[in-house]
Amino acid sequence: MNVKKIAIASALLASVAAAPAMAQMTASATTDLNFRAGPGAQYAVEGVIPADAQVDVAGCLEGGEWCEVTHDGVTGWAYSAYLTTPVEDEPVVLYQAPQTLEIETVTYDEGNKAVGGAAGAGWGAAAGALLVGGPAAVAAGAILGAATGAANTVDEETVTYVRQNPVEPVYLEGEVAAGAGIPQDVDVYEIPDTQYSYVNVNQQPVVIDSETRRIVTVVR
Repeated sequence: MNVKKIAIASALLASVAAAPAMAQMTASATTDLNFRAGPGAQYAVEGVIPADAQVDVAGCLEGGEWCEVTHDGVTGWAYSAYLTTPVEDEPVVLYQAPQTLEIETVTYDEGNKAVGGAAGAGWGAAAGALLVGGPAAVAAGAILGAATGAANTVDEETVTYVRQNPVEPVYLEGEVAAGAGIPQDVDVYEIPDTQYSYVNVNQQPVVIDSETRRIVTVVR
């Protein structure tokens, strides 16, 4: 190999080393995660991806918040703040992908699937405020199971109270998941004789810690 070829080969190796790591085709859910018909909380929930379950990732929207995934042979959409993929044996949140990964960018044709009737109702007047702490909740410990661990502390009596005392929904962008926070300007309802409150977010009741306003369990 002459000097010119060596230089070209060295340059190619350097460019490969400098490139961001390619995202693996699989990711794991850090908490029980809604599996939706489209890329948004206004789309119908088609199932739940269990905590620690793996999904195949086709790609994410340009903004990075929602990814097209396949779980148990069914293709749908999941919120990327609660999906991680390993890079050098460390979990990386897909929401943070632009800094660390190259993930395929996908688009969504609004005509592919209609908005679910129950899930879509009322979205014309959506508050538009993000659920606080989606990516932050993951970074703060959901990867380590903190969010799913908190869910186990809610007893059945508390869940029954929430089911028997429904409240009007508030509509927020983002995804309801253990560890996410509720904005301060959203009214919540106390659960008697407990440390918890509750609220209906995007037509899904959630139990929250009254002090931190973080979701500890989603009532499904």
